[in-house]
Amino acid sequence: MRKGFENKFSLIPEKRMSAVTTNSSRISKRFAELRASGELGIVAYITAGDPSLDASLKFVRALAEAGADVIELGVPFSDPLADGPTIQRASERALRSGTTLAGVLDLVRRIRQSSQVPLVLFSYYNPILQMGLEKFASSAASASADGVLATDLTPEESDDYRRILGAHLLDTIFLGAPTSTDERLAKIAACSSGFLYLISRTGVTGAKDALPDDLPALIRRTRSVTQLPIAVGFGISLPGHVSVLGGLADAAVVGSALVSEIEKAQSVDAAAVALGDRIRALKQAARRGLSRREVAP
Repeated sequence: MRKGFENKFSLIPEKRMSAVTTNSSRISKRFAELRASGELGIVAYITAGDPSLDASLKFVRALAEAGADVIELGVPFSDPLADGPTIQRASERALRSGTTLAGVLDLVRRIRQSSQVPLVLFSYYNPILQMGLEKFASSAASASADGVLATDLTPEESDDYRRILGAHLLDTIFLGAPTSTDERLAKIAACSSGFLYLISRTGVTGAKDALPDDLPALIRRTRSVTQLPIAVGFGISLPGHVSVLGGLADAAVVGSALVSEIEKAQSVDAAAVALGDRIRALKQAARRGLSRREVAP
């Protein structure tokens, strides 16, 4: 981490959220609990079906037991343009194992037999559109998913998507980026519920050693246009990143670092242990962060 980076973050005044979101989803409830305790949340991403859906079930249980606050289940797609090499390879493995969107929805049903951890379906729009918006939303809601993030769907093209998902009480999460203007961030926030996913850097996903120097200003700009929780992702991988983000964002999204643990593990059981260890280390950093928020009386 670059020298002086911690001070740059800690000097930025916090603008406390006065509201979390308008519905009472598992996502909003969890963020309300985190806000009450002054704790940064950890959003954990894995690609569903990598290396199998049965393995993913075991991984989700390990992540939840280790303290992940929200879990994103990536729906594998043949052309994952926003994803770096680590998640691209995970998508390839999942597709080879026969994973489909319907299979991921069934995975959600299986997870719900033993866990109430908030679950977000993280997908490109094509599989959703192929299934049909109404069928997808109905199936996702009946499986007890909590939210959906369609990475390549823009706010301007999302009216039907948001209307149908909202009718099924599913949160619609959108992405903000360093290239987004203040006006654009406000539009993205207006279309979002649950939380706003803020991309920390331009480019694709992947673990990085250091956080971008301009990230504090980006979070500050985003905070000025929304009261939604802000989750920061892309390049977040180390306890030090989480510790620094504690005074600024509401959650850190960790993806490639977790997917990498799955890729290099010698067995499913070993991968589950490694994932749990990663999350516990990140949660410890979140609870002991350099800039923990003060809890309102």
